[in-house]
Amino acid sequence: MRTKQLSKKIVAGKYKGKTLKLPSKTTTRSSKTIVLESFFNTLQFEIIDANFVEVFSGSGSIGLEALSRGAKKIYFMERDANALKTLKENIAQTDPRQCEIFAGDSFKNIKEVVARLKKAKEDAYFYIDPPFSIREGMEDIYDKTMQLIENLEQKTVKMIIIEHMTGLEIPKKIGNFLQTKSKKFGKTTLTYFNME
Repeated sequence: MRTKQLSKKIVAGKYKGKTLKLPSKTTTRSSKTIVLESFFNTLQFEIIDANFVEVFSGSGSIGLEALSRGAKKIYFMERDANALKTLKENIAQTDPRQCEIFAGDSFKNIKEVVARLKKAKEDAYFYIDPPFSIREGMEDIYDKTMQLIENLEQKTVKMIIIEHMTGLEIPKKIGNFLQTKSKKFGKTTLTYFNME
C-alpha cells in the first residue's frame, strides 16, 4: 500500500496556494501552520527584500513562505537526502534563482552562509528549527545549536528565531544575542533573539 504524500500550502504572498510536499515524518517534522502564521504576522513587512536563512530546512516551507511574502534571497540548509529531494521539488514551484541550497551538515555549512552574507555586506533572518533532541543520535543537538548561534557574526544577523520543544529552557542570552520574545503553541515554542 502506498503511503499518502504529506503536503501543506503556502499561506500568503506571490505563491499563495502552491502545494509543498513534505518529507516523511520519520525524516523531519513540519512547522505547524499556526506557528508559521504567528511568525510571519510578527515580521510582516520586515521580511520584504530581506535575506532569510532556514537552518535544518526539511521541506523548506518556512523559507518558501518568506520568499512568497517578498524576501529576496533564501538560503536553505539540510542534510537528509530524502528531505533534500523534496526541498528541490518545492523550490522548483517558486523561483529557484532566489534560492540556494547548502546540502550537508548545517553546523559546518553555516560558516559558508555567513561568509556569503559578510562578503555582500548584508544581514539575514536566521530561522533555526533543529530536530527534536528525543530523536536517536540527536541528544546533543540543542547544545550544538546554541554554539552555532553564539558563533554567528553580529553584522550578518537581523534576527534569530528558534523553533523548539516547549519544555526546553532556552538561555536569555546566547553570545551577543538577547532573547526578546517567546511564544508558545502547545508543544512548540518560538523564541526570538536580537543583538544586545
